[in-house]
Amino acid sequence: MDLLGKARAHVDSGALFTELARLVAYPTVSDAPEGRAAVQAYLDEVLTPALTGLGCEVTQHANPDPAGGPFLVGVRTEGEDLPTLLCYGHADVVGEAGQWRDGLDPWTLTADGDRWYGRGTADNKGQHLINLTALRLVLAARGKLGFNLKFLFETGEEIGSPGLTEFAAQEKDLLSADVLIASDGPRLDAATPTLFLGARGGIRITLDADLRPDAAHSGNWGGILRNPATTLAAAIASLVDGHGRVQVPELLPPALPDSVRTALADVVVDADEGWGDQNLTPAERLYGWNTLEVLALGAGDPARPVNAIPGRARAVLQLRYVAGTDVGGVAPAIRKHLAAQGFPMVDVRADATFLASRTPVGDPWVTWAREALSAVTDKPVALLPNFGGGLPNHVFTDVLGLATLWLPHSYPGCLQHAPDEHLLAPVAREGLVLATALFDALSSTPPTPRR
Repeated sequence: MDLLGKARAHVDSGALFTELARLVAYPTVSDAPEGRAAVQAYLDEVLTPALTGLGCEVTQHANPDPAGGPFLVGVRTEGEDLPTLLCYGHADVVGEAGQWRDGLDPWTLTADGDRWYGRGTADNKGQHLINLTALRLVLAARGKLGFNLKFLFETGEEIGSPGLTEFAAQEKDLLSADVLIASDGPRLDAATPTLFLGARGGIRITLDADLRPDAAHSGNWGGILRNPATTLAAAIASLVDGHGRVQVPELLPPALPDSVRTALADVVVDADEGWGDQNLTPAERLYGWNTLEVLALGAGDPARPVNAIPGRARAVLQLRYVAGTDVGGVAPAIRKHLAAQGFPMVDVRADATFLASRTPVGDPWVTWAREALSAVTDKPVALLPNFGGGLPNHVFTDVLGLATLWLPHSYPGCLQHAPDEHLLAPVAREGLVLATALFDALSSTPPTPRR
């Protein structure tokens, strides 16, 4: 049986399901104290043996940020003249918020048709297990990898990757490589093999119209007291209109690069009719542009309204932005704009939650990867300059100076942060084939010498 046939057989035999069931059973929730023991056990009992089995020397490192958990690094060196691959995954999962449907337990892998239910199946245990398995298959077939391997696992991605940037900066030599190949996030859709090159960033924007300590009777004061809720609603509408179009040029990137437009030309994305900038395609709006979304909005008590003008109204917005956006100018631009619109009483606070970054579409590693993947599938491989969500991609591009190739093994409907998270068996099967093919190609036809 050839190498890719072995990859298919590994899924068809039930072996991948059995391995994943063991991984899911560890409740590695990073935002809960009780999850810390499970995280440590997962590193010691699952990931360390997996990396040791690949011939890696494994080391565990304390996090420079006390808010984060430890890092695990595995290193296998085969030759100084060979390319070095860095892989990445995260051991932690989100906590439980909401009820899973009858018959499902988040810590027990359950198959229902093509869906494998369990917390972490899609984000990220199933995905890093597929890559570990692909590396294992290549090593078994060749007796060597044909490249040097480094594998980094963090334990706090679901709480914003505290300490990861600092750790990478401190350990540049340990993590030095030619390329990152990792798996997280979703494909374009369940049927389309996808390669994405980075991630949008996020800035959380808090707007606060705190006008007085108490509410005021709407009959006695209506028409003479400024209503903070009305003020805030109008202020938001001046930033992003009722059809999702950003109204402040400083909140947008300078332009959509031709390389990004070309890469997205054949990408089809469903979108609500009339929503967003109609000068851009849905794919360009999602993967190549900035959006401003209202996450939360409140004044008074909607469940039990009283006849009173509230004293305060607050909203939380999020700017999802692509590389090239002037992040430092966001808050000043909003303040200036709101003052010009007559809303200087609205306080503005902006906090970056994660940074945008992407590898250039024309990078030789991108061309190599797309060709290697296309050679083993009869489907077009979607190339996304970045995916719509956030990942710590900037750590690898900006701190370590790597080309980044993300090969996701999940799909948009996987419910990764919600009840009933699942991995699709056909996507896992195809993902194992694609990852095995990509690692096998690296062992024989790397695109460039060491960078």
